[in-house]
Amino acid sequence: MRAVKTVISTAGNLKRENPTMNEVNLICLRAIRDANVPKFLQDDLKLFNGIVSDLFPKIREKPVDYGILEEAIRKSCIKENLKDVDGFVSKCIQLYETTVVRHGLMLVGPTGSGKTKSYEVLAAAMTSLKGQPAASGGNYEAVSYFVLNPKSVTMGQLYGEFNLLTHEWTDGILSSLIRQGAAATDTIKKWYMFDGPVDALWIENMNTVLDDNKKLCLSSGEIINMTMMFEVQDLAVASPATVSRCGMVYLEPSILGLEPFIECWLQKIPELVLKKAGQFSN
Repeated sequence: MRAVKTVISTAGNLKRENPTMNEVNLICLRAIRDANVPKFLQDDLKLFNGIVSDLFPKIREKPVDYGILEEAIRKSCIKENLKDVDGFVSKCIQLYETTVVRHGLMLVGPTGSGKTKSYEVLAAAMTSLKGQPAASGGNYEAVSYFVLNPKSVTMGQLYGEFNLLTHEWTDGILSSLIRQGAAATDTIKKWYMFDGPVDALWIENMNTVLDDNKKLCLSSGEIINMTMMFEVQDLAVASPATVSRCGMVYLEPSILGLEPFIECWLQKIPELVLKKAGQFSN
């Protein structure tokens, strides 16, 4: 049901974005693609495209033009000394589309697939477009993100805990960040990034946040609204209850290849070394 709700929300955004689009099947097709393509592997996409072509045999999609968002992402890549590979840019756009319809999402993929850089580049691009009309309706807002490793601290240090002797509540790292974000009066979007393995020891407490009510219930009796992301290598020990509540964006190293890493490394070599390159080759 959560997956169906996501498709319906995506379809609603598409209809508001394109009010003149009267083809219901085309809206459904684009909504199904936008909601599901980010989580598939390259091999799975072939099977998915075959299924979609059977369901919508007469529909021919036109390439979607993301305009200023794609341009801003490419500029952010160049500014960060990164190669604006088409596959990486498309993953950044998929991440943006997922943030629009989901308040909890997971960036999944092995080391070197570009998980960290994808949200950093997207945040920089959205910040540079602040105030301009967004592709999903409304305007782009500036983004700030907070990164923490949930496995490097105890549960009490992460969420907060009661002192059994004094009966005083002590805020944890997460609750302190959320409290600061809730008290802020600006319109800056805040992403809370959990960079570490997902397991039932700490993630199960997030289920109320990942539900539609978006509420973090602390032991102190407080209820705080929040939006969060997870950067994980795999979901081997994640429970179905958590996975079903999150949007997924899967990044594969094959999307990038080795050439972008080599080119970016060569750009960072000091000029003094480049001048002596002839001597090294001899």
